[in-house]
Amino acid sequence: MASTAVSSHLHALQSKHAGLEARLRDELARPVPDTAMIQSLKKQKLRLKEEISGV
Repeated sequence: MASTAVSSHLHALQSKHAGLEARLRDELARPVPDTAMIQSLKKQKLRLKEEISGV
């Protein structure tokens, strides 16, 4: 049971990470990317990556 919860949590974190990656790609593709948004997205991705590696 516990491993199922961990697996579900890990999957949710990976999905969030993928969503942030997509938003980052979209922002970088804009003619004039918002550097503050890019920095924010990168920080969020890093936090998720650290959380994923700790699971």
